[in-house]
Amino acid sequence: MNALQMYIGGRWVASVSGATYQARSPATGEAIATLPEGTREDAQRAIAAADEGKARLARMSVWDRARVCARVADVLERRRDELARTLTLDQGKPLHTEAKAEVSATITGWRNAADHIKWLETSVIPVEDPHKRVLTIRQPRGVYAVITPWNFPLNIPTEYLAPGLASGNAMVWVPAPTTSVVAVKLMECLEEAEVPAGAINLVTGPGPVVGDEIVAHAGTDAVAFTGSSATGEHIARRAAGKPLLLELGGNGPTVILDDADLELASGATAFGAFFNAGQVCSAAERILVHKKVYDEVTSRLVDRASQIRLGDPFDERTQMGPLNNQPVAEKTDRHLADAVARGAKVLVGGGRAPGRPTDLYYEPTVLTGVARDALINREETFGPVAPLIPFQSDEEALAWANDNTLGLVSAVFTRDLSRAFWFAERLRTGIVNVNDSTNYWELHIPFGGVAGKRSGIGRLGGKHTLYEMTDLRTICLDVRRTQTQ
Repeated sequence: MNALQMYIGGRWVASVSGATYQARSPATGEAIATLPEGTREDAQRAIAAADEGKARLARMSVWDRARVCARVADVLERRRDELARTLTLDQGKPLHTEAKAEVSATITGWRNAADHIKWLETSVIPVEDPHKRVLTIRQPRGVYAVITPWNFPLNIPTEYLAPGLASGNAMVWVPAPTTSVVAVKLMECLEEAEVPAGAINLVTGPGPVVGDEIVAHAGTDAVAFTGSSATGEHIARRAAGKPLLLELGGNGPTVILDDADLELASGATAFGAFFNAGQVCSAAERILVHKKVYDEVTSRLVDRASQIRLGDPFDERTQMGPLNNQPVAEKTDRHLADAVARGAKVLVGGGRAPGRPTDLYYEPTVLTGVARDALINREETFGPVAPLIPFQSDEEALAWANDNTLGLVSAVFTRDLSRAFWFAERLRTGIVNVNDSTNYWELHIPFGGVAGKRSGIGRLGGKHTLYEMTDLRTICLDVRRTQTQ
């Protein structure tokens, strides 16, 4: 079993306490590595290293930093098979249908950062004073605290680390404890690509300790986090006064209208509900279906859920692997039990799959008769559950969809352009996908929640992340000639 280390200031190090914890495969339960259990002192060491690293980055031109990002992409490309296998081992997602695709997205994310930073133009602003010239430039914020989750443990860190490095920020990165093995593997690739010492520092360990330290410490200038709404709100309080980029929870409503292409709608919705075993912030977690087509859509979704092959994530035939950890499985149990207690009916699935190497394998589940106050309609479930809810009018569907504290991504299926726009302009989510899954997204598209909901602050994606992770500096010049004696 591998004994892994943290990466601070360009060196692999153990925790100052010497404490470690075991990483286990969610698919088999076997121990796969030991990792340092970081302390607040370890986090402080990483912050100090990042403070030194930002000075090195400041001496680099935009083109220099872009070349470093491109080198990272090249290393990832060479090691893609190793990364994909480690991702499957550590996270549990199927190797052939999901892990390899995530590695490809990770490579693209580093290449995008290398390209986008070079063309991030700013402006010269016309002003009233004829003697003044006003221009703007973008500059790094300084030392970033970056905390990332376990559902996409390569791609989500890349969404912050690549643009953060490209724009000149030094970073302290705390990954989720349950997927820190693949985080170490990514850090190995960054080292191989000769990312400057101190530019990116990896600290493993419990979020309430090392994550809290980097968020609240005076030595970090800004905070980036992807995860649950409750944790994001706690982070916002601990980081009071610092710039925040928070991508938080969703409960993506999918609205299937009576004029929809039902084959398209049911296929895309099944993907939205069951991709990555439902462990996606943009998952289709509430499926609102017009009563005229409700029975047919229900039948199609039951058929699709029944055909999903649940099993060993390394098997080429597997379409869905285990959930990543016990807390998410327990939350799915709790949400299903609550829905059934409030009158919902389980049509297929409904619990943990028996006879598996661990109890993290969860059956693809379809529910009907979900009550409006059920937890599954109120919170982010993060499991492979598709709750179906009938409606009679567009207005009723909109009211159901917006009756939630989360507002990340939604989807609408219709052949009518005017109805599509009616919903797109009224749904209270940051993204509205028309005739596609809630999970549709490309790496350069702005991604984030809507004001008044609990789905985050700011936008991820391409140049939008670069804007979020930099300060806009305004420079006012007086161009009058001065007389000298």
